[in-house]
Amino acid sequence: QVQLVESGGGLVQAGGSLRLSCAASGRIFSINAMGWYRQAPGKQRELVAIITRGGSTNYADYVKGRFTISRDNAKNTVYLQMISLKPEDTAVYYCNFADSQAIYWGKGTLVTVSS
Repeated sequence: QVQLVESGGGLVQAGGSLRLSCAASGRIFSINAMGWYRQAPGKQRELVAIITRGGSTNYADYVKGRFTISRDNAKNTVYLQMISLKPEDTAVYYCNFADSQAIYWGKGTLVTVSS
């Protein structure tokens, strides 16, 4: 079974940094895109960043210049380097992989940014 496991979340002070990782295991077809989403209390889940297999990236406006998404296709792993974190970045962060047959979600990792 395909499973995605996020890691790297935690508590950090405003202005700090974190690096999130998400690795997929199990039977999975060639990945077309990998992404990160987040959901804060009382808000909808929203896109943070996406990276395609070819390396093209797309970021939400509020993270441009602060977050960087990268991937290792051979390892089916996606990363999110976050710097200059703000309290409003506090959320559960979910990774998402898409291949030709399905969409997969991780269970999320909590990022808490204190003032």
